[in-house]
Amino acid sequence: MATIAPVSTVMSNRKARIQASPFRHLDPFLIVPVLIMNVLSLVMIYSSTRGKATLRGEAAFGDPFYYVKRQALFVMLGLIIMAVTILIDYRRLREWALGIYMLTVAMLAFVLTPLGSSVNGSQARFALGPFAIQPSEFAKFSVILMAAAYAAVHRGDMDVRRVVVVLGIAAIPLGLVMLQPDLGTALVIGTIIIAVLGVAGVKARHLAVLALIGVTGAVVAINVGVLEQYQVDRLTAFLDQNGDTQRSTYNLEQSKTAIGNGGLTGQGLFEGTQTSLGHVPEQHTDFIFTAVGEELGFLGAALLLSLFGLVVWRSWRTAAVSNDFFGALLCVGVVAMFSFQVFENVGMTMGIMPITGIPLPFMSYGGSSAFVSFACVGLVANVSMRRFS
Repeated sequence: MATIAPVSTVMSNRKARIQASPFRHLDPFLIVPVLIMNVLSLVMIYSSTRGKATLRGEAAFGDPFYYVKRQALFVMLGLIIMAVTILIDYRRLREWALGIYMLTVAMLAFVLTPLGSSVNGSQARFALGPFAIQPSEFAKFSVILMAAAYAAVHRGDMDVRRVVVVLGIAAIPLGLVMLQPDLGTALVIGTIIIAVLGVAGVKARHLAVLALIGVTGAVVAINVGVLEQYQVDRLTAFLDQNGDTQRSTYNLEQSKTAIGNGGLTGQGLFEGTQTSLGHVPEQHTDFIFTAVGEELGFLGAALLLSLFGLVVWRSWRTAAVSNDFFGALLCVGVVAMFSFQVFENVGMTMGIMPITGIPLPFMSYGGSSAFVSFACVGLVANVSMRRFS
């Protein structure tokens, strides 16, 4: 005859399972800011595109919610990607790192063939009907995985030979990205590698040499014709912001005007002059921060940056408390990626950094960027959840 366990035993077993579950360690201070920023993103994308949809009709065919509906779809898919990334034990990703890396390299190579499509002089996308995939965004994720996996295996033994291997891991996707050309993503990949190597124990003077080599490479790329002329003009406009405002500095002038209009508290949602009239080019993508600055003012922009700061801080804290070196390096790579992208994107809208076309994570319109950003947050949450197991 079967025996029935006492209720107290059943309850205690259930409690033990709950306590053992890694999901009880899911970090709300990492996830909630991301959700808030994505809601704000939808509002700002609507504000910065409704005028264009009404006045020009471009791809929106007169629908003021065209870009918002697409971005909402990207966000929902991104949430699914984040959930999947959280569910799979991140330690299994070490085994998959090489495969993911090779797949990304193949995509970067194929996008340079007639299979890829060119937009604004950059051969960086695969067109899939009304949507597009940008492999260079996924390169950031795969470089973080591959570099962290290799450096973790050789912890405490990162000699010159192994540093060269890590540089090679970065050099292949970085070179393919530069052929598109996409200087912004190349700089992000370089930043990720330097951060991972720094935490992996490479000496500071060696990192300084690597940074110098990277800067030299960027200068060479500018001067030998790797970049398109409009990209060169953007960089020279940063150095000479009093130049021809009708050409290379137009974006920057309109951007600074929009942010300046916002003042302390902003002109109000949907009331921004530059934003509603569509004066800031690419405002819903690379220059989305100008819409925040104009309509929500300094206080709104500061709140947004505080949310980014919270995500970066929680990611860094997770790296610091992780008992697994691979997990710590994953978090460091994510911190480097988000920190550089936010600093560069916000800086370029205010004229303190050159315009490189880097999107603002969780805010700029675009699917590939959203997917990778959500996946990276999922990685950090994954490491945080399983730091006790």
